[in-house]
Amino acid sequence: MASFFDIKARQAAAAAAGPSKSTSKTQDDRQQPWVEKYRPKSLDEVASQDHTVTVLRRNLQSANLPHMLFYGPPGTGKTSTVLALAKQLYGPELIKTRVLELNASDERGISIVREKVKDFARMQLSNPPAGPAGVEYKKKYPCPPYKIIILDEADSMTQDAQSALRRTMETYSKITRFCLICNYVTRIIDPLASRCSKFRFKSLDGGNARKRLEDIAALEKVPLEAGVVDTLIKCAEGDLRKAITFLQSAARLAASSSSTKSIPGTTSSQDEMDVDDDNKTTSTDSRAVTVRSVEEIAGVVPDATIARLMTAVQPSTLDPHRYAARVRCASSSAVGEVVTDLIAEGWSATQVLTQLYDKLLNDESIENIKKNRIVMTFSETDKRLVDGSDEHLTILDFSLQVAGALAGK
Repeated sequence: MASFFDIKARQAAAAAAGPSKSTSKTQDDRQQPWVEKYRPKSLDEVASQDHTVTVLRRNLQSANLPHMLFYGPPGTGKTSTVLALAKQLYGPELIKTRVLELNASDERGISIVREKVKDFARMQLSNPPAGPAGVEYKKKYPCPPYKIIILDEADSMTQDAQSALRRTMETYSKITRFCLICNYVTRIIDPLASRCSKFRFKSLDGGNARKRLEDIAALEKVPLEAGVVDTLIKCAEGDLRKAITFLQSAARLAASSSSTKSIPGTTSSQDEMDVDDDNKTTSTDSRAVTVRSVEEIAGVVPDATIARLMTAVQPSTLDPHRYAARVRCASSSAVGEVVTDLIAEGWSATQVLTQLYDKLLNDESIENIKKNRIVMTFSETDKRLVDGSDEHLTILDFSLQVAGALAGK
């Protein structure tokens, strides 16, 4: 209690508390997911969306922005782009009061549109800081006289909520701009889509995705084996967010394996598993991310397993009887054994279909007429899996149908 009235003691305590706060902030940055840590902070950092960035940069210079509709596959930078634009428009002081972001996890029925969205849309604009600091602030950030409402995953909004949004967009257009973000533009009603400038986000090409992943690996000091980046791009299928998540998971796995191997019979602590620690000694051989580790994290079925199934469905292994007879004896056939082992190992039926699709359609030894039948079988099987059918029976039936198509029956 006496130290509370001692000014020198309080100053010493405050000085001692200063480094601890900075240390905790550094630890929070290290523990942050890489997807958020390396999210673009400006439009210049957005990758592979040149047309959209060019148009938005011109709007940034003129400080005039229309209602916008961003659509495209997930993980292509839609939300990151509009957030980077908002940061460049308003800066750190005004972005909290000038930007409202609502996600699909929030309740966005007609009541939310009529209350929360409408109240924010008609709210008066907040002013930049006063005095000389405000002048410098305006020189650095345009601070245009309008707010931005971001409706992420707008295609999940109900029809009534979208209809209620039309009048709000028109009434408060002088002080509020809307940005709708969705994966499927066809789920946005036409009256809303006609009020917005449409920006299509395409899947990231290999060059831009490769550069981004290599930069992140270099900043995090994570060694990569040859072919890891190509595997990440292939498994992510144009989704950069998924690729970065796979990279972080594989880096953690590599760090965990190396720390466990370094001390036999001991379990590594959480600090030893942290690949962001600069004080650790780096070993390229033990801590390198391998192609196999990325495939395990992504759930990719090994090529040997797919090759077994491909061999089993070849005409040489077919039962000579009719299709119905093959179904009855499938449990004892080569196809039945391979499928049973496949499901017992826990592989995803959807992933099996995806890899088989690439194998069968790229096989030039299969005639086109047979490929047509096989593609129809793929579509039917995919629908069954989406509807929730049993994976074992579905893959077994699919394999037998492919075997019949290859045999010409």
